[in-house]
Amino acid sequence: MKTLLAAATAVLTVLTVGAPRSGPVDVRPDTYVVSTEPGVLPEGIAVTPAGTMYVTSSATGAVYRGDVRRPGLRPFLAAGVGGRTSAAGVRVDHRGRIFVAGWTTGALFVHAPDGTLLARRDAAPGAALNDLAVTGDAVYVTDSATGTLWRAALDGGRVGELVPWVRAADFPAAPVFLNGIVTDAPGRLALVAEQGEERLFRVDLAARTATEVEVTSGRMGADGLLLAGHRLYGVVNEPDGAGGWRFVVNRADLGPGLRTARVVERSHPVGVDRSPTTLARDADRLLWVDSQLFAATPTPPFTVTEVPGLR
Repeated sequence: MKTLLAAATAVLTVLTVGAPRSGPVDVRPDTYVVSTEPGVLPEGIAVTPAGTMYVTSSATGAVYRGDVRRPGLRPFLAAGVGGRTSAAGVRVDHRGRIFVAGWTTGALFVHAPDGTLLARRDAAPGAALNDLAVTGDAVYVTDSATGTLWRAALDGGRVGELVPWVRAADFPAAPVFLNGIVTDAPGRLALVAEQGEERLFRVDLAARTATEVEVTSGRMGADGLLLAGHRLYGVVNEPDGAGGWRFVVNRADLGPGLRTARVVERSHPVGVDRSPTTLARDADRLLWVDSQLFAATPTPPFTVTEVPGLR
């Protein structure tokens, strides 16, 4: 014990003497507890530039909020408000409004920064609104049930009605399960993942046309997508070689015009007990949601963790 204590004291002395004096080190947790309640099954995540984190519950529709500097989240938007009994993707716009894809409710929910419900916009009956992307003039939402990409116009503080923007028949092949979506910086192009057949589509949002992206060296038919310049990240599930599944984040380099994607790097895998879904960036690291959707027995605590082995 004395040897360990002496060694620890020496290390502390070295770190203290050699450390820069520019201010406190920003040490952030590698695991965040979304909830310790049973049956939450978290799904979507958004992290703002200021470090506020939002996480949805696919099982209840609740939305949790926290700070990336603290390990615990708290309930923010209660389950059931406005009929939101399920929730998947979540995004925050430059006004601080929180957009939530209502999954099996078939509705898009928009909340003010203080949580006030500003709008509920319904798609067609039977829709399953999964993920979304917000541009300067619209929000686009994927519908896993019907293979439709929906759009609601944004005009100042007004949120328009959801209209079918690209229908299933407009894709090169009818989507089995539309999922993740991202848009480029100008808001002219979208990349939309089709998870059922492991495809990635490029959507011209003005022309309302879709073409298939040529993906090589790996999978990009992802659940959650994240676009950073010409780098595309996606949470994908793949066979583990033993009759089960594992989950990884693949990173692809995109070609000119977002027409090609070559997978060049991947994270360390995790198993179905965690079943990660969507991801977000916080500074120089990636975070993903441990949904436990496919776990044999989902067990609290439900968490968000750092993606291992990839930045």
